[in-house]
Parts: sequence; structure tokens; C-alpha cells
Amino acid sequence: MMSASADVRVLGYLGRALSLELSAVQSYSTQARLVDAWGLTGVAREFSAEAAGELVHAERIISRMLALGVVPNASQLRPVRVADNLPELLRINHAFEVEIVHLYENATRHCASLGDHDNRLFFEALLDEEKQHARHMQEWLQRVQGTGDEQGRA
Repeated sequence: MMSASADVRVLGYLGRALSLELSAVQSYSTQARLVDAWGLTGVAREFSAEAAGELVHAERIISRMLALGVVPNASQLRPVRVADNLPELLRINHAFEVEIVHLYENATRHCASLGDHDNRLFFEALLDEEKQHARHMQEWLQRVQGTGDEQGRA
């Protein structure tokens, strides 16, 4: 079902992106249940919202792959990482978001080098959103560390 015009590396970036986005959904969902068990219901809602946002990204990637004539297959989900406290969870999540940002930066550069305008724009949009997620996690971590507020208001 592969399109003759689809660049193999672009498809590789899409496959890795799908795996990372679905890994993020799994991680944020798990962390939401964990912090809810800690009694941090507001944080649990925030992590659930993050999971929903990452699921939207995964759905967009699936649609893009199908449009390129490729059957999506996220074959390498990352193991969920948890911690004993909110600051460490936020550090884990920030590092993961930064990893996703790097993937989208590389994908965007590759598409630009090919002159693949449509896929460049697709990856740029995801890149912008993931940069916002990474900033959000970093700012949230700084607030929690600065105030000692274990409720970690986002």
C-alpha cells in the first residue's frame, strides 16, 4: 500500500513519531492514575489532558500515513516511566517532550531538504505544539520546585 512518491525517511519519521506519541499517551494516562492515587486530582486531570492531546497528535499522524498510502504501525512503544513524586514525573515528562521536539526538528529539516513542502508543514505544526508541551512541563516543574506545592497547579 506504499505510495510510489513517499520518501522512505519521511515514512520512517512518521512511524517513529507515531510510536512516540502513543508512548506519551500511555505514559500520561498511567501517570494520571498514579497521581490520582496520591490524592493529586488536579494533577491527574492535567496529565489526562496531556494524554488526550498526544492522542490527537497520533490520530493526525495516522491520517497522514494513510494519505501517503502507508498502513500505520506503532511497533516500538516506550516503557512507562513513573516516579515517587511529582517533580520527578515532570522531569521525566519534560525529557520525553524534548525528545519528541528533536524528532520533529529533524523531520522538518529533512522535508525541507527534499523540498517536500506538505510534509514539512505537517511536521512543523507538530513541532510547534510539542515545543509548547515541553515549555509547559518545564514551567510547571519550576513552579513546583519553587513553591514546594505538591499539588503542582499547572
